[in-house]
Amino acid sequence: MRGTCSLCSVSAGPRSLTPAALTALRACRRPARALSTSARASAPLAKPRIDYARFLSDPDATARNIAQRALPLAADHVEQLRAAREAQLAAEHALNDARAAQGVASAVLKDKGKSKEEKQVAIAHAKVLKEEVLKLETVYADAERALLDLALVLPNFSHPATPVGAEENATLLESFGPELLPASEARDHVRVTETYGWLDPAASATATGSSWPFLLGAAAQLEHALSGYALSTAIRHGYTPVSPPEVISADVAWRCGFQPRDGDNGPRQTYFLESEHGDHAHKQLCLAGTAEIPLAAMNAGRTLARASLPVRYVGVGRAFRAEAGARGADTRGLYRVHQFTKVELFAITAAEESDGVMEEIRAIQKEIALGLGLSVRVLDMPTAELGASASRKYDMEAWMPGRGKWGEITSTSNCTDYQARRLGIRYRDGESGLRFAHTLNGTGAAIPRLIVALLENGVRLSAEGEVEGVDLPAVLREFWLGPEKDGDGEVIRWV
Repeated sequence: MRGTCSLCSVSAGPRSLTPAALTALRACRRPARALSTSARASAPLAKPRIDYARFLSDPDATARNIAQRALPLAADHVEQLRAAREAQLAAEHALNDARAAQGVASAVLKDKGKSKEEKQVAIAHAKVLKEEVLKLETVYADAERALLDLALVLPNFSHPATPVGAEENATLLESFGPELLPASEARDHVRVTETYGWLDPAASATATGSSWPFLLGAAAQLEHALSGYALSTAIRHGYTPVSPPEVISADVAWRCGFQPRDGDNGPRQTYFLESEHGDHAHKQLCLAGTAEIPLAAMNAGRTLARASLPVRYVGVGRAFRAEAGARGADTRGLYRVHQFTKVELFAITAAEESDGVMEEIRAIQKEIALGLGLSVRVLDMPTAELGASASRKYDMEAWMPGRGKWGEITSTSNCTDYQARRLGIRYRDGESGLRFAHTLNGTGAAIPRLIVALLENGVRLSAEGEVEGVDLPAVLREFWLGPEKDGDGEVIRWV
């Protein structure tokens, strides 16, 4: 629990606080969130630099953006933010006035022309001012903490072209690939893996639990082949390969925008690691939900040269998703799992470049999907489907005939300066001075989803509907690590 705000027991000093400011600071008494500002204080990064002017210059637009994102924030959240900003500014002014008075008192003490009595009075006054400054520093710290707690849960502003509403309002940007195969349960990827023993759900249940798959044989080889194919494609387009850590600071994840959409009491998607110390002196760590987070952290707190932008990375690592809650048929097989291999594209750009780099990432994703021979549609996702950090998001969905529906295989997000402001990623732009960079991320390959799509589209069936083998795209053959046969029959065939 957070302690009582010092404003409730300390005078405001040389500059008084308004009633609205007092109300905002008293809100500090409410319980802190699991990742409150105070809990995040152990991070070595500087405090996030929020653009309060943008949030508060048009409060109606900010409130409308919150509503369109379908976030569970209070109806008066923007008004709370305005009052907290007023409180923070008033506390800052009061502190500055007290420090200025302290400076005057110090000058008196150094004045050799002052009498002994005058200096004694000045010493007593300086002691009072010192105590006052210490009190006001606490008041200011509480005010700033309350303001950040309100600001950091706000989402990025949506791009003007982003459709408004829920998932069904997504806009189709393009479709490509071969004609769709008819939906058929005979093509179910779980059926294919059962035929050849490529998954071992019983072992998963024993070792960890459901949705923690063991990939065996050709499925394991397919994972490595897909990773190599996507990685080589990204490298060819100028992306620097990175093997990032899979354990990250919870503070960094929060700054990147990985927050529960349903509030602190809603389902969690992050696995946190238990600390041996149990205090705030040590970082709280968690498993990365995507390589985007450590890739973003690589340049946290740094100022980049304008000539070095865009910076492009491609990371390969495991992604961990708690995915709490009932998930229906998606709990079967590989479509939705707790741990999976993922190839991630990440870019840092100048502000004016991010829209163009978003299209660049989309083109790379399309090249990868075309090489795999998948039937794909590209959607411009609506406001309610955007993560907190995204200003705009494209999803690519592949047709999965065994599931009888489309399934997401990639996502691309332009986060503009949302992450950069929270992580301190800036660049020096000539006469314009320091500016916050823009960050973008996109899936190069979400391996389990691609395995589902490839097996369901590539399975060979007999006239009776029995599984006879799997056709895989020839682009993967150079990345295949082992035999292409299972037993005495030909299973894998390159097409």
